[in-house]
Amino acid sequence: MRYTSSEANKLLRRLTEERDALLVKELKSSTFLAAMGEDVDSVRPDYDYAQTQKELEELDRKIRMVKHAINGFNVSHEVQGFDMTIDQMLVYIPQLTSKKKKLSNMKSRLPKQREMAGGFGHTGSIIDYCYANYNIGKAEADYAAVSDELARAQTALDAVNSTETMEIDL
Repeated sequence: MRYTSSEANKLLRRLTEERDALLVKELKSSTFLAAMGEDVDSVRPDYDYAQTQKELEELDRKIRMVKHAINGFNVSHEVQGFDMTIDQMLVYIPQLTSKKKKLSNMKSRLPKQREMAGGFGHTGSIIDYCYANYNIGKAEADYAAVSDELARAQTALDAVNSTETMEIDL
């Protein structure tokens, strides 16, 4: 069956949730407590060890197939306008996000600002100033450029993830 990357990731999430739920159910039903004198069979939860292991193995197989298809898709498909594969974009976008956060702090700084000193041994009579050792206007311009590039990258990746398809045989 053919899936977009977005659909494949949703399928992967659903399979993982099914596996997690089955493991919780197994944990709750594979052992049980019975009071002394209580009829053990009347409180025994419904649990089939062999069937549960078979279902877990099948879910694990499907998860492997989907992850393999997504990984293959990510390393073989280029994102238009970026000369990068999807897997490279998945590294590039967090790099841009980190850079944007750093530049946000830098562009918000005043050229000269008073430091709020109050640590151990501070007498309060000396005023310290922190000076920006860079061009704040340049940081603002770089922030805007990085913000635009991040938006462009996210939009391009979203387009690939919602239009290009891959084959997954479950």
